[in-house]
Amino acid sequence: MDLFSQDAQQDNAPLAFRMRPRRLDDYIGQQALVGPDKPLRRMVESGTLRSMILWGPPGVGKTTLAEILAEASGAQLEHLSAVMAGVKEIRAAVERARIGLSQQRPTVLFLDEIHRLNKSQQDALLPHVESGLLTLIGATTENPSFEVNSALISRARVYVLRKLDEADLIDVLRRALEDEERGLGSRRIKVDEEVLAVLARASSGDARRALGLLETASDFTRQEGDHERLDKDALQAVIGHRASAFDKQGDHYYDLLSAIHKSVRSSRPDAALLYMAQFMQGGGDPLDVIRRLAAIASEDVGNAEPRALPLVMAAWDAYLRLGDYEGQRAIAHAAIHLAVAPKSNAIDRAWKGARGFVAEHPDLEVPTYLRNAPTKLMASLGHGEGYRYAHNEPQGYPAGSAHDCWPDELPRARFFEPGEQGQEKRFKQMLEYRAELDSQADQENNG
Repeated sequence: MDLFSQDAQQDNAPLAFRMRPRRLDDYIGQQALVGPDKPLRRMVESGTLRSMILWGPPGVGKTTLAEILAEASGAQLEHLSAVMAGVKEIRAAVERARIGLSQQRPTVLFLDEIHRLNKSQQDALLPHVESGLLTLIGATTENPSFEVNSALISRARVYVLRKLDEADLIDVLRRALEDEERGLGSRRIKVDEEVLAVLARASSGDARRALGLLETASDFTRQEGDHERLDKDALQAVIGHRASAFDKQGDHYYDLLSAIHKSVRSSRPDAALLYMAQFMQGGGDPLDVIRRLAAIASEDVGNAEPRALPLVMAAWDAYLRLGDYEGQRAIAHAAIHLAVAPKSNAIDRAWKGARGFVAEHPDLEVPTYLRNAPTKLMASLGHGEGYRYAHNEPQGYPAGSAHDCWPDELPRARFFEPGEQGQEKRFKQMLEYRAELDSQADQENNG
């Protein structure tokens, strides 16, 4: 495949295709990878290519980058899409690579959407990457840690490509407007910076989308003397209302849930609402948010604000009763309460500590005085003997370490350590007071 064939210059090709960079110096964005002295820049300069996986969202230049790298290395490029390719196509590419090697020309296999290859297809590819017959460049929008065989990942460096920022996208658009050979330069379209910024923001970091919007918008220009002008008012017909939809099984879905959780934990209600709005307007299930809030109520707020969990459950019920529009407000209500509430992870630490302790002592015995005695036989074995009914004790507390409900044969451990925030400060005071009652009772019993 020749990236720089005449097809790339055809007038009827989409603008995004025509404007693909031909050299690394024309590549916009990803400076952490292609900037001076960065890894992919070094590969181009040395002409030595290593197997890699390019992981990033659509429209950030994964395919273009692969083609530039292959061209710079002097290798022949095999371009396969995992959507269409199977073991048969991979074997055919391998055979062509063998022929190329016999002619002293290495082969780069660019495999688009590599995450769609099944295990057997990836296994068919592995030995040829391992032997060096093929230099693999895989492109994926999905986390390769979950979607690509570990054996294949271990033989390829993963490079993460980021969404293009607004400034990068404006550069992409401006270049297309100025390029007379491949872009729209011959039309002399005048566009204000504000209009370019609107197009860039509507593209969500996707250069291909930005160029597609510009190409469509160019149909709505008005003549102004010897040039055309694209006004902001014309963009409404092109952009309209754009929801930030995303793959519900993709990383962005879970990244937003993570951002909601961390914003609430950090007591930042505005940030939590921001990510919630993006999540829901992008098609995310509001019930996923309320489930996460229910977890936060115990994990991050806990007994510092004991009303948090009941409030979240009430918001959950309100959503189911009111429907989506009004119900989303109830979820926002709960999120704000959790974000503003005092925080404590004492419950989370206590529960993890208890689980870990039990894992180390799986055969613990329940003290006989705590055991149930529904039959005479059980009573004769001492079940329940010595148990002190708390409500009959002074201050409702059976003081003394002899009645601490802890198994005698196990070392004493403390899991719940309340903090100084909110209601937990009172819990701490109550536990300290009861510890003093225990100490006094032990002294009296030992005296």
